[in-house]
Amino acid sequence: MEPEFHRIKRLPPYVFAEVNAMKAAARAAGDDIIDLGMGNPDLPTPQHIVDKLTETVQDARTHRYSNSRGIPGLRRALSAYYERRFGVDIDPEREAIVTIGSKEGLANLAQAITSPGDVILVPNPSYPIHQFGFIIAGASVRYVPVEPGPEMLSALHRAIAHSVPKPIALVLNYPANPTALLANLDFYGEVVDFCRYHGIYILSDLAYAEIYFESGPPPSLLQVPGAKDIAVEFTSLSKTYSMPGWRIGFAAGNANLIAALARVKSYLDYGAFTPVQVAATAALNGPQESIGEARAIYQGRRDVLIEGLSRAGWSIPAPQATMFAWAPIPERFGNLGSLAFSKLLLEKAKVAVSPGVGFGEHGEGFVRIALVENKHRIRQAARSIRQFLGTGDLDHEPAVIKAIAR
Repeated sequence: MEPEFHRIKRLPPYVFAEVNAMKAAARAAGDDIIDLGMGNPDLPTPQHIVDKLTETVQDARTHRYSNSRGIPGLRRALSAYYERRFGVDIDPEREAIVTIGSKEGLANLAQAITSPGDVILVPNPSYPIHQFGFIIAGASVRYVPVEPGPEMLSALHRAIAHSVPKPIALVLNYPANPTALLANLDFYGEVVDFCRYHGIYILSDLAYAEIYFESGPPPSLLQVPGAKDIAVEFTSLSKTYSMPGWRIGFAAGNANLIAALARVKSYLDYGAFTPVQVAATAALNGPQESIGEARAIYQGRRDVLIEGLSRAGWSIPAPQATMFAWAPIPERFGNLGSLAFSKLLLEKAKVAVSPGVGFGEHGEGFVRIALVENKHRIRQAARSIRQFLGTGDLDHEPAVIKAIAR
């Protein structure tokens, strides 16, 4: 007899796994797949950060257990970043904690503050951990619109009126993954006022704060007066310094929420490897030119993608931030849905993208395209897509249609 584990039963099959399996099979068969699916930065980590890691790892004393809250120097470096970037004062002892990537921090905070049946408000579509971190913890998720504005604010009012029990937390993520939407301080101010009045915590994911284009620097929720009364914000070095595999992130803000996260983490981990934390400190305190250089590279790739797909007859909005484009499926293929269209694109154009439905039911009808290949490869992808869109005929796609039928 196969056991049915309660928490596993609440997790649907991972949509991205189907595309990943097709991608692996195609590569095993010798196909050249241009992977614009996973948001996995391809730029090298700045050399001074790598050098600091190499230097520190030579000291055997750094090979021992670290501190689950993060080494003090790294927490102070995070506080200094918030001061110079946002003008926000963060107490490194009470209001900051180092996480093993922001994903781990979000999931462990969900475990810390959630009781079975609690209601959490999450935008849809959104990055999967935003909802499933709480679902794994036993919560019920109520979806709200992802676009910051009157519709979301109205949804928050409806959630208070119609949710039993009352929601305990709201998750926000701007610049948004996958939609690349941006929020301004006026919107944050309205949300903070609403949540303070109703006693709702806010968990803000600011992982893409430094990848922005014409829009200018995105704000922090913690810039709103009184936000620290109810809110924490998660950041990461993964995108800012091209350090995804290093697994270093942070939470900053409300001292009670930080203490709750620290207590859970104290049972689960001893913190990231100390040399990685020392190198992360060097990233935050050291030269910052690499951030602007990476931003310019992503903007250049964005422009090549948008122009190339436009020539292919696929018009998509130019994102103002993040390393993603949120692309509506061409009308001709709309009836397939995002998963089937992603499979078709992989099979016929040899280009991998992420199906929008993997980010929530309201992501259906879109695919997410990541800017994680160089301009040459993006041009190549656009040409392949153009050829497919120019010749593709659903009556002549037996392989993928059969797969969809199954």
